[in-house]
Amino acid sequence: MAARAVRTSVHSVPTPVGDARVHVHAVSRPVAVLVLGHGAGRGTDTADLLGLARELPSHGVSVVLVDQPWVLAGRRAAAPPATLDVAWVAVLAALAQPPLRTAIGATRRTSVVVGGRSAGARVAARTAEAVGAASVLLLAVPLVPPAARRMPDALATARALRLPELAAPAAAGIPVVVAQGERDPFGSASEVAADTCLGRRGRSLLRRAARRPRPAAPPGRGGPACGRRRAWCCRPEQLAEMTRGPRSGE
Repeated sequence: MAARAVRTSVHSVPTPVGDARVHVHAVSRPVAVLVLGHGAGRGTDTADLLGLARELPSHGVSVVLVDQPWVLAGRRAAAPPATLDVAWVAVLAALAQPPLRTAIGATRRTSVVVGGRSAGARVAARTAEAVGAASVLLLAVPLVPPAARRMPDALATARALRLPELAAPAAAGIPVVVAQGERDPFGSASEVAADTCLGRRGRSLLRRAARRPRPAAPPGRGGPACGRRRAWCCRPEQLAEMTRGPRSGE
């Protein structure tokens, strides 16, 4: 099979809370578009997100990496969740219209999969139904902050806040895929499976990472496949297949 030509471009997207930036890795007539957000520590220049953007286009998936406005503004601390959600929803709306829709090779009928790592996973889960996502891909889900585990009240508060938002896509009938490290200090793959509906409901699927995925390694050669220095155990072709799944019942 001939390699697909990949078009890369960078665009500034105005949002109500400041300009965001999208990094487009597009193919013609993609089977799906995967839009990914970053964590609270830095932008989209992490090994896992860059690996997906590098590998998935060869499987027919256009990938868009979204830098939140707080990153562009040079702030060291992430914006509050509500602000992140406002920016994310605005970016998804812009991607659905020309000229960005043309830049990513999509049509009005192309399935859009949303996702992200860490805090970006929470944003994608909270807003999946609102943006009409076909499915959701969550990487390194921050189930509970490590410090909260030592304080019962903080632990209860974190669980009360985060568990419902992580369960929201599956509750709305949207397929969910999770790639989680078994030794992730924010919550192991086993904890994510036990504490949420992920992996037990609808078409949700949990993929366990062989190695702890935090912190993200510096960008390097190779994709997000398992290996001595890889963050995720899902092979690119597996993730590509996961992003193609329709909503439950279709």
